[in-house]
Amino acid sequence: MIVNNSLKDYIKKNIYLLYKDNFIGDGVDRIDYVIKRSDRIIEENNLQIDNDILYTAISYHDIRVNNEEKNHELISADIMFKDDFLKNYFSEEQRTIIKEAIEDQRANAEKEPRNIYGKILSSASRNSSVEQCLKRSYFYGKKKNPDFQDEKIFEESYNALLKKFGKNGYAKFYFKDSEYEKFLENIREVLEDKDKFISTQKSFIDRLKRNGDF
Repeated sequence: MIVNNSLKDYIKKNIYLLYKDNFIGDGVDRIDYVIKRSDRIIEENNLQIDNDILYTAISYHDIRVNNEEKNHELISADIMFKDDFLKNYFSEEQRTIIKEAIEDQRANAEKEPRNIYGKILSSASRNSSVEQCLKRSYFYGKKKNPDFQDEKIFEESYNALLKKFGKNGYAKFYFKDSEYEKFLENIREVLEDKDKFISTQKSFIDRLKRNGDF
């Protein structure tokens, strides 16, 4: 993604720091992941967009205060809209587009994103591999319920992922996305049987622990 250097430098030096306390899976690495996923979606669908606008929406979309999950998209959008550097870089109309994209990007939002940037961001910020789902759902469960034993975390993960990615799950996609379509096939196969899912996640998490990955 080709972006203006002054914009990129400002964001990397000032905004990336705001992600340092995010729980595992939602730090700066997640921003890089969403940028790469966005590039693939744009290429596959031949979309015509403003890279500076999309890059800014991606870079600000997951800022969390005290690692708070609830309404983090509204907090992120507000931080972006009040940013003095961006006020001098973008027009108010452009910043409104970015603000709407950030506000609309949650997978469980009831309404469709209001602009193309919100649709790209919503699509690109989703997991696209079974391993990501297993890891992120585990860490989110541990953050939310630190006193739970792993067996309880695995059960909660199964229920959450089935609700999100199951056959009638709420996670939608707005463009042709071969990578995501393949992922849905894979995760739904694992989710077909609760015991199979729990066994798969347990094996995966145990391996991460043995390797010292967290």
